[in-house]
Amino acid sequence: MIRFLQKDSRAVKAIFIVIISVACITMVVTLVPGIFNDQVSGSDTYATIHGSGFLGRIFGSSDEVSTQEVQLLAQRMMQRQQMPDFVLPFMMQRVGQGLIQQHIELSEANHLGVKVTDEDLRAFLHTGTWGQVLFPNGHYIGDDQYANLVSQNFGISREQFEKELKKELQENRLRSFVTAGVTVSDQQVRDSFTQQGTKIKFDYAVLSADDLRKTINPTDAELQTFFKQSAARYAKAIPETRKIEYIAFTTANLPGGAPQVTDAEVQQYYNQHQKDYQVDDQVKVRHILIKVDPNADAKADAAAKQKAEDILKQLRNGGNFADLAKKNSDDPGSKDQGGELGPIKHGVTVPEFDKAAFALQPGQISDLVRTKFGYHIIQTEEKETAHTRSLDDVKPTIVAVLTRQKEAQAQQTFAQQLASEAQKNGMAQTVAAHHLQLVTTDYLAQTAIISTLADGSQMLANAFTAKQGAAPQVSSTGDGFAVFQVQDIHAAHAPSFDEYKSHVLDDFRDQQLPQLLTRKTNELADKARAENDLAKAAKEVGATMKSSDLVGRDAQVPDVGQLSTAAPALFDLSVGQISQPISSQRTGVVAKLTEKQQPTPEEIQKNFEQTRDSLLNQRREDMFAVFVTSLVDRYQKEGRISVNKRQQQQPALPGAPQS
Repeated sequence: MIRFLQKDSRAVKAIFIVIISVACITMVVTLVPGIFNDQVSGSDTYATIHGSGFLGRIFGSSDEVSTQEVQLLAQRMMQRQQMPDFVLPFMMQRVGQGLIQQHIELSEANHLGVKVTDEDLRAFLHTGTWGQVLFPNGHYIGDDQYANLVSQNFGISREQFEKELKKELQENRLRSFVTAGVTVSDQQVRDSFTQQGTKIKFDYAVLSADDLRKTINPTDAELQTFFKQSAARYAKAIPETRKIEYIAFTTANLPGGAPQVTDAEVQQYYNQHQKDYQVDDQVKVRHILIKVDPNADAKADAAAKQKAEDILKQLRNGGNFADLAKKNSDDPGSKDQGGELGPIKHGVTVPEFDKAAFALQPGQISDLVRTKFGYHIIQTEEKETAHTRSLDDVKPTIVAVLTRQKEAQAQQTFAQQLASEAQKNGMAQTVAAHHLQLVTTDYLAQTAIISTLADGSQMLANAFTAKQGAAPQVSSTGDGFAVFQVQDIHAAHAPSFDEYKSHVLDDFRDQQLPQLLTRKTNELADKARAENDLAKAAKEVGATMKSSDLVGRDAQVPDVGQLSTAAPALFDLSVGQISQPISSQRTGVVAKLTEKQQPTPEEIQKNFEQTRDSLLNQRREDMFAVFVTSLVDRYQKEGRISVNKRQQQQPALPGAPQS
């Protein structure tokens, strides 16, 4: 083959070029994810960010965002914010978009030469907040404590933590690089502080939507016209109802009575579930915390330590721990309980606290314990070593569990028996054979409450999916079961005008109200400006006069709302001017400015640097947001982002930890 290719033959070269071209095209189609669609091939790949250009997509490096990474981060965020499980798909989508954006930012940072070295990371960990935590008083806490600290606070390894921290530092450097040229003039600083510091006071007239609603009183003819025009709206206004026939029973009705639990069954359950009765090492403790800020200097640290030593001395001399905790502890969660934390297990508290608490015997008080929170004095009240609870201790609980299981199984079996008999012999004969009661309901909506059942919701839900006259079905009733059949169905239908008149009136008013509120508010504003008399105009249109306090832009004013969003234009008025109409869903407002206070030159100068920093930060944030948006748009237009839609639609990973 090599000799063949070495021959100086144009035909051979042409064939070879064709073969390579076909191979390259095949590689592109087969190996470049997303070039013809948005699917990526990897089963755990959430998204792929490709290199630049056509060749970059083939031969360039690609970054991948894994689905597991997205899910774990989403679950961690949900746990911290105490969100319910059903939010996971939405949270995964948000996290996925954020990680894609992060990968794009880091790719652009590398392209621009914005890097973070291992030495940069080490320097960062020695400074600021992390320096206080990892190097208290200049001494490294050690690799083990460092790893434990990261694991307890972030749930990841030290290596992963440093990797993520490095990414964050690189993003921050990119932000600084992009926004380095942002400036603000002295006049812009003064204008910004003047705008934010201006306070106003005003009188205002309020038209209430609730009051106006009562004035909308159409004739029957108008309502009937509205009813006919809204026929589609009312086509199924009367919901479907169903008449149900059912037999209900509880444990008391079971043939042979309630099932009994034997000692042998209790012993067997105990043997199979011993791990459930294992008690870990735990101690019941109380503590006194003298807090030390992570950024505190040596003087502040020494003062806190001295205070803690004084309290410890009082305890050694017979002082009451609870009283001293209530008086001195800086832990708001335990202070009022005399420092009581209750039982704790290994690993629940920070390592230094954990080690000291478990080293004490009941009644003993520790020396000072230094943690990242400050200085602790710990008293261990009770101590329990790991053991398995005895059968005698847990027998009542096991009996209760087995009894519930047996009752549920017996009820289920009896319900199926009744359903089979009812299918064969009819509901009435089945009731007579077992001395039960047959109940026929009125026509019920699916949301109805059946007063004779502890919980009829499952039966109603099942009944509204069953066909009329279908075989008897079984449903739980909270304290037992029911066997039911659907006897008749009234389909959802349109009401007559007379039976639905009150609802039609409500709907008519709801439709007319926004226009009426806007018209009346405009009328109020026009009258007030024409006569330069807001109070007189308010009286003429039936509005209520009110007065505000002296307020700033972030203030909430009754019937108006937050001024910065509901009525920012009020701050542009001069004293004595009347505003344009201010409308919300529930009120219409017109205001007259009565007082305006602006910051003095001295106040502006005093807050100048702080305002400059705030304004600069905001403009940098805005500029970087525009930069990132443009960057992501460019990647999308170039086809460099491939998202695995299958993974988006299947957020739960087999075997992944659940929140």
